[in-house]
Amino acid sequence: MQPRPVQAGYAGDVSAPLAWEWMQSGEAVLVDVRTDAEREWVGFVPGAVPVAWKQWPGMALNPAFDEQIRAAAAGNKKLVLMCRSGVRSIAAAKRATELGLLAFNILGGFEGDPDAHAQRGKLGGWRHLGLPWRQN
Repeated sequence: MQPRPVQAGYAGDVSAPLAWEWMQSGEAVLVDVRTDAEREWVGFVPGAVPVAWKQWPGMALNPAFDEQIRAAAAGNKKLVLMCRSGVRSIAAAKRATELGLLAFNILGGFEGDPDAHAQRGKLGGWRHLGLPWRQN
């Protein structure tokens, strides 16, 4: 339950349970960098701040990302970033770090890695670990 430091340009990687603990204690803000469609169709974490890294159509970079991520970090809180599997959230954490923010990537993301049948949600990830989430 300790952050794993990295040399990749952001604060490090954290487990989903540690990210939840930080969020609950008020020391971090959970930022969901998935698209609006992903949060709507797959589910979301109540209380997470939605700041898409990329958006449809075409999965273009969100032009408002810098402004939105700065707003999410108001009060100098840590940011814990989550995407589907932990790839986009690494890129978003690097960008947040370039902006002077303390940003961590959540390992496994919301859905975790695909299993042998290319199905997600069975090998790690926020949902698989039983952490709070909802679906509309």
